[in-house]
Amino acid sequence: MSKINEGIRYTESHEWVKRDGENYVMGITDHAQHEMGEIVMVELPAKGAQTVRGEALGALEAVKTAEDFYAPLDGTVVKVNGELDGNPALVNEDPYGEGWLVVIKAVDPAQYDELLSPDQYRALAGE
Repeated sequence: MSKINEGIRYTESHEWVKRDGENYVMGITDHAQHEMGEIVMVELPAKGAQTVRGEALGALEAVKTAEDFYAPLDGTVVKVNGELDGNPALVNEDPYGEGWLVVIKAVDPAQYDELLSPDQYRALAGE
């Protein structure tokens, strides 16, 4: 059974989002990293990149598959997790902590409240 954290929001495409002041930290869920297997490469957007909710923002490559990850909110990338360049396995080891992907400054913070609650995500993920 995958770990689903309380106090954060989720997308239908298996990203998590946590409010951090006026910014939003995001990554992929524990469920998603389990499904993908060992992640060997992370392709992150550039700092300053514009995000459009639901559009591809970057990609994760595992031994047997590659998957895009999607912007949960409209906004601007203000920080990327450079640690993943040398250690993409952090996404597997600590998806809700050290394995975060990007930080977004949202255009419309109300979009955060439209994301899935932990219970809604649990139902979606079949947990």
